[in-house]
Amino acid sequence: MIPIRDEIKTHRTPIVNYVLILINVAVFLWTCFFNANPDAVYSEFALFPYKIQQGLDVGDMRDILTSIFLHAGWFHLLGNMLYLWIFGDNIEDRLGHLRYLLFYLAGGVFAAFAHYFTNPSSAIPTVGASGAIAAVLGAYLVIYPQSRIYTFIPIGFFARLTLVPAVVVLTLWFIMQLFSGVGSLGLGDQVGTAYWAHIGGFVFGLLIGLFFKKRGRKPIPAPPSWN
Repeated sequence: MIPIRDEIKTHRTPIVNYVLILINVAVFLWTCFFNANPDAVYSEFALFPYKIQQGLDVGDMRDILTSIFLHAGWFHLLGNMLYLWIFGDNIEDRLGHLRYLLFYLAGGVFAAFAHYFTNPSSAIPTVGASGAIAAVLGAYLVIYPQSRIYTFIPIGFFARLTLVPAVVVLTLWFIMQLFSGVGSLGLGDQVGTAYWAHIGGFVFGLLIGLFFKKRGRKPIPAPPSWN
């Protein structure tokens, strides 16, 4: 399934979400096309779990944050930005601009440590916004369980655009990550995807989403706009 957009209207412009997407795209373009040595960028700013195992310092904390804005390729970038575009605006609408930014970054940090604790000796650079975006998905699931997602569903050689409940889309996504994550345990650097970062980020988002849902924080009324 490939989600395209949701049907929940927003009440204010998701400025932070737009900026996050622009930063991710700009960093990727700079790394790949305007930098003489892209590998050096990944070596300097990606997260290496084994370094944390040797002792957490300021440089490691910097790398945890900078790694959130690095991507390994076009498909990695576009897939992440698609999910952020679809789901991030609604979470920003509910939390507010500053809270959303802090939530997004905290989700990325929590996801990074979830990956570290399941593979602490890994020497593979960890990059991508997937953990932070997984937090967005987790929050969306509990805050907007009634939402439906316009989704392309492959049928043979064709694809059909169908409205699918967000609960189905996001629960299936999480189950896939969970099964893959459990299967990756003990495989070390043989696994190229940080499934436990996705799982950790999603759980973090669920918890924060539940907190804000219980508080009943409502978006500021304003003319609605579509994603």
